[in-house]
Amino acid sequence: MIQRTVTVTGEPTATTHHFRLTFPTSRHGAHTARHAAERWLADQQDCPEVAAGDEDAATASLLIAELAANAALHGRVPGRHARLALTLTAGTLRIEVTDTRGDRLPEPAPGGDGDGESGRGLLLVASLADAWGCEPHHPGGKTVWAECARRKPALKGGA
Repeated sequence: MIQRTVTVTGEPTATTHHFRLTFPTSRHGAHTARHAAERWLADQQDCPEVAAGDEDAATASLLIAELAANAALHGRVPGRHARLALTLTAGTLRIEVTDTRGDRLPEPAPGGDGDGESGRGLLLVASLADAWGCEPHHPGGKTVWAECARRKPALKGGA
């Protein structure tokens, strides 16, 4: 884990946590990346400045799974890997998945209610994330990202 603390004069201290992992662009690689990210996020629950509720964890898991699966399916270049990066602050979780296929930009399936087996994943991303997008990645490829606002966990015991 990479941790960075940023202090601005007169402002409270903000801590940023980072997770990065490269994974093969395969179903198994995407699955392994998602589970590693889920374990890392669970470990962050011990940090009071970034702890969040179960709903945030479930949303993050779905977004990570979808973006990693898309990279494995649509961003595959033989012999190349994808990268999953998470940036966690008290207010936001940013998920980035970078692959080497800059020629295949993501776009939600039109209508999103067809009978096909795929094509609705980005509609899921758009509905769960507070923001998402795609940026070119130098020297070739793209980074698809999603951001989620973090909510504080509910107090236990009614207090």
